[in-house]
Amino acid sequence: MKKRIFWLLSGAFMLLVISTGQVIADTSIVVAQDYAPRMLNPHGDDSDAGLSYFSNFFDGLLQRKGSGGELVPALALKWEHPDELTWKFYLRKGVKFHNGNAFNAADVKFSFERLSNPDVSEFTNTGKSIAEINIIDDYTVEIKTNKPIPWFANNMHQIFIMDKESTESREFSDVFSKPIGTGAYKLVEWVKGSYVKMVANEDYWEGAVPIKKVEIRPIKESSTRFAALVSGQVDIATGVPVELFNRIKNNPKLQVIQRPARRSIFLGIANKPGTPTADIRVRKAMYMAINEDEIIAKIMRGHASPAAQVPDPPTIGYNPDIKRLEYNPEKAKQLLADAGYENGFDITLTGPNDRYVQDAKIAEAVARYLAKVGIRVKLDVKPKAIFFPEVTKGVLDFYLIGWFDGTFDMGRTFFKIAHTRDEEKGFGVFNGAAYSDPMLDKLLQATAEIVDPVKRKNALMRLNKMAMDRIVWIPLHYQEDLYAIQNGKGITFNPRPDRWIVYKEISKR
Repeated sequence: MKKRIFWLLSGAFMLLVISTGQVIADTSIVVAQDYAPRMLNPHGDDSDAGLSYFSNFFDGLLQRKGSGGELVPALALKWEHPDELTWKFYLRKGVKFHNGNAFNAADVKFSFERLSNPDVSEFTNTGKSIAEINIIDDYTVEIKTNKPIPWFANNMHQIFIMDKESTESREFSDVFSKPIGTGAYKLVEWVKGSYVKMVANEDYWEGAVPIKKVEIRPIKESSTRFAALVSGQVDIATGVPVELFNRIKNNPKLQVIQRPARRSIFLGIANKPGTPTADIRVRKAMYMAINEDEIIAKIMRGHASPAAQVPDPPTIGYNPDIKRLEYNPEKAKQLLADAGYENGFDITLTGPNDRYVQDAKIAEAVARYLAKVGIRVKLDVKPKAIFFPEVTKGVLDFYLIGWFDGTFDMGRTFFKIAHTRDEEKGFGVFNGAAYSDPMLDKLLQATAEIVDPVKRKNALMRLNKMAMDRIVWIPLHYQEDLYAIQNGKGITFNPRPDRWIVYKEISKR
């Protein structure tokens, strides 16, 4: 019997129906994401949101896979660490960029040299840590660092490789908006604020990907993302708001996927001499005045877990022996009185209102708890675009922020958020309150060159315990990542620990 083929279009979805009754599965997907790309230059944004987009167009020398984020080969088949300053990568042959250019060692050298240019890179610390890059042959690269960097290989999944020839010949604006990588997807069109459309790279070195067409719709407003999901306009929605969780869960058309997040939410505090927060008794009082269990129950609707430290369990240096201080407002009042602040003091709490789950409401709750022990808090919540430049300038006294380390190494984290600020060396770039403790700095620097995994883990655990004994930060909780998908679409989606959406890992039957 002669077969008749009909293409049935429904929004962005397509099914191939054959008259015999056979249905060939739709291989397109539409996703509503709670964040939009700032650019598509893979070195220009080191946020998890930006890296999520880049990971679909570009590859690193290594990649992370699985629920635990295992580090495995990508553009490098294997790597060696022959001495403390040298990393040697053996590259994959036969890989092509989206424009047809062959991938080789020259592209790796070019990409790593590009990292140190602040005009195009937010990975300048990594770039400046490299002493030299030697091309041994077309498929072997040797990278020498200025000093031992134990976590260097752990960072290779988020240092994406660019095509040297086309990047050098194109205008900055073109490079920033039209990615040419070796990744599983090619850009079709990016309309800022509206959508990013991608199509599968049929010559991808890792083989054919299940999803052939992807449309990403950045939708900031949570209720609008929810409406798009319920109406069937999108297949997957990220950033499910906790206040809508039960409505989505009880909708038979939808499925909610929950995953404990790596990101911790915490409060940074200044310790400038002569200020109340320089006294550890005050810092301890502020910690004990905050009812974190109530924040989780009422504000996070149960979708978070208490944190006693900044690093999460998979991170090297996480210390299971560190426990949260008890919630005890009466003891907090006594500590304040002992420190000479029985009448409290004034302080400003700064934070974002559009970056973390319930961030502004958490800040409001913290202010209320502190008011109960006599600390008068002025709230200063603002868009992240205004907040984060203030963090990187180190001009805040007290602030709410979130963190997880992409290299799974607490030492790297501490150099960014706890070390005394040193712009020339790149230390303390996210130490927003300019916290400074010379003893902690000295111990941190002593861990920097420990490459033995066991020794490094133990040293960082001790450092972490010291930091929490000194209350460098007030930890609040670890977030929970929430996603929703359409039922009945045959979608298999297992969220990653880094919150990236890597479309080659999604399938649809």
